[in-house]
Amino acid sequence: MKLSWLQIVRLGLVQMSLGAIVVLMTSTLNRLMVVELALPAILPGLLVALHYGVQITRPNWGFRSDTSGNRTMWIIGGMVVLALGGVLATYGVLLLETQFALGLTASILAYILIGLGVGASGTSLLAFLATATAPHRRAAAATITWLMMIAGIAITAGTVGALLDPYTPQLLLEIVSIVAALAVALTTLAVWGIERRIQAEPTREDTLFWHGLKEVWAERNARNFTIFVFLSMTAYFMQELILEPYAGLVFNYTPGQSTSMSGAQNGGTFLGMVLVGIAATGFKFGSLRQWVIFGCLGSAATLTIISLIGPLGPGAPLLPAVIALGFFNGVFAVAAIGSMMDLAGDGREAREGTRMGLWGAAQAIAAGFGVTAGAAAVDVMRHVVPTDAQAFGSVFLFEALLFVASAALAARIMKSRRLETAALVPGE
Repeated sequence: MKLSWLQIVRLGLVQMSLGAIVVLMTSTLNRLMVVELALPAILPGLLVALHYGVQITRPNWGFRSDTSGNRTMWIIGGMVVLALGGVLATYGVLLLETQFALGLTASILAYILIGLGVGASGTSLLAFLATATAPHRRAAAATITWLMMIAGIAITAGTVGALLDPYTPQLLLEIVSIVAALAVALTTLAVWGIERRIQAEPTREDTLFWHGLKEVWAERNARNFTIFVFLSMTAYFMQELILEPYAGLVFNYTPGQSTSMSGAQNGGTFLGMVLVGIAATGFKFGSLRQWVIFGCLGSAATLTIISLIGPLGPGAPLLPAVIALGFFNGVFAVAAIGSMMDLAGDGREAREGTRMGLWGAAQAIAAGFGVTAGAAAVDVMRHVVPTDAQAFGSVFLFEALLFVASAALAARIMKSRRLETAALVPGE
């Protein structure tokens, strides 16, 4: 048996729960540290980078879910660790105001727990989706689960923002504790019993983790796809911290306008994700490989446009270009996740989680590296070239080149019949 649509949506609730907790750590607590506590912005930046860095452990969590005989345990257990990390991170921020050293220690430990929880729960969930979703439903499954994660982020941010006014430290701790408890409860209800009904338990083995990882790395497809994930996700995240400053410095956008622009970009991402899910699954149009290449090349083209209109200054059509960038990013992201699900089953059996973990680690490292590299590159270029438009534009052009290289790599490594027909195979 394979996952039904209802079961896919149920598993999407886990992604929603992950997003709900993580957004509080990366946005609300970030703002409190920089604004209310007047701490250097580098502090929350390093803590967020720490949680990405810890996710290098994803292959280990995937391997354990492969060999333990119970992915459900790792999904729920990881969510519990993530919830505990979220509550501890909140408590750490409250301590920073009066006991800085203790608060910093608590925050470091909390963000390590957050990284471990995301890695264990998220990797095991994706491995389960990869093994239990029929091939012709994988694009739609990727769309559903990622849109539900975005929904979790949006709903949590909006609800917590409304409940947190007027702000008090005690109220913040209460709200985060409730969100964390709800996330654990929702995850448990969402996954309970599905694994038992869908498929046989994963094979139990006594193989050591490093031996299992070596087996996967020896597979050419897994190794090449890891390189693709790192390259494309570096390109994907490079604009994360520089697009809004670009809008303000070069196009005179106000803070409100640049925030609205980011919202419009996310709207474009939403449309791109929906398009791939409907086209590939509903209308059997295009393979995952073709959608990945389309998303990469479209992202490269829009980044080039964003760079070239810089010299035009205020009044240039930045907003439509940013919406288009979001659209093509959404196409690429869902097609890439669908491809991960499809490729996870290629090669030695009972290693789906290890492969997903390897690619998840590459994605997490690329996210941290891309965000940092994009911001650092702009800082350097602003001292090298005469105008801000040229400084930002050169970084966007480099990002576009990375997307072109990613498209070329995807065209070369995604040639197996399995991927070419993933969106066209009749239901099982």
